[in-house]
Amino acid sequence: MAATAQTPRPGRIRTLMAVLFRTEPSVLGTDVAVVPVRIALVWIFTYYGAGKLFGWFNGPGIHRTAIFFSNTAHLRPGGFFAVLGGIIEFGAALALALGLASRLAALALFGDQVMAMITVSWVNGINSLSATPGYEFNLALAVMALVIVGLGAGRLSLDALIGRHLSSTDPPGSAAVAGEPSAIERDRTRSGADPPPR
Repeated sequence: MAATAQTPRPGRIRTLMAVLFRTEPSVLGTDVAVVPVRIALVWIFTYYGAGKLFGWFNGPGIHRTAIFFSNTAHLRPGGFFAVLGGIIEFGAALALALGLASRLAALALFGDQVMAMITVSWVNGINSLSATPGYEFNLALAVMALVIVGLGAGRLSLDALIGRHLSSTDPPGSAAVAGEPSAIERDRTRSGADPPPR
């Protein structure tokens, strides 16, 4: 007897379509999305920031970066901007690796890349055919940083741990004044328990 192929039921197709076209972010979806973005930003900005500050990864170090900022980017004093750029990039990479103050770190990286576009790569266009790169790389990094600004670092971060701690310890009277449920009431609602009577 030949096995008959099961045809998908309309309910399953509808559920699959709803998952594919839903625009509200899920917690799991957000966590899955931000992890590769964080990893990419951490690696790229560790590479460039440590190269600027310490000359790691065959980077230019402070002196050559200062010359580049003075002559090419027209940012003076070059030494100040070399140190500032290195600290922003390397420091933000460390912060994103830990998931600590991630939105602030990502916002700093966004500003860093906008400044790089304004001062260096914008004049070369999006796809430069010369040895000097265009602004496509800076644009992609800036947008990736904005993803973290908007979504945060996800549950695998110190930000999430600190946020959970802060939400579990509401100050006395804060819920009553704001008219919002307390942390205990929120936890009961999440677990499906009935809220206490008022």
